[in-house]
Amino acid sequence: MARNVEIKARVDNLDAIEPLAAALSGREPVSIAQDDTFFACANGRLKLRAFADGAGELIFYRRSDEAGPKESFYVVSRTDSPDTLREALTLAYGAIGRVRKQRLLYLAGRTRIHLDRVEGLGEFLELEVVLRDGETVEAGMEEARSLMDGLGVAPERLLSGAYLDLLARNP
Repeated sequence: MARNVEIKARVDNLDAIEPLAAALSGREPVSIAQDDTFFACANGRLKLRAFADGAGELIFYRRSDEAGPKESFYVVSRTDSPDTLREALTLAYGAIGRVRKQRLLYLAGRTRIHLDRVEGLGEFLELEVVLRDGETVEAGMEEARSLMDGLGVAPERLLSGAYLDLLARNP
């Protein structure tokens, strides 16, 4: 299974962070509309991500729900039929929620910087530091902390859980 180190933080103004992310990346961002449907899953989280172009990804992941940098294990399976796959998974397992967001993706080396506008929640920053085989979690955590500093994100802004959890607490 692939691994990364992740952080999620609530931010007051993505427009203020975007130039910092652009400077760290040195590349043009990619704008992505995402529609994530979550399904009941006892061993982690299972979501189907649908994109505006009709493609999708079924993503299983497992990580602790703590604030701060944390290790995440994940598997991604691409699909050309997200709508019928969503229907089948809903019938089989039950859908437990849906998260819609507009994401601006910057790449800074091996780290994905996500600037997210989440429907019903607001603005967030996510970092995903992709770990190499055999690399320690601590190395990824150090890189995440360094990027947080470069983006001006204070540790007290870090969140635990997923957007789905935040939506459940914010009806």
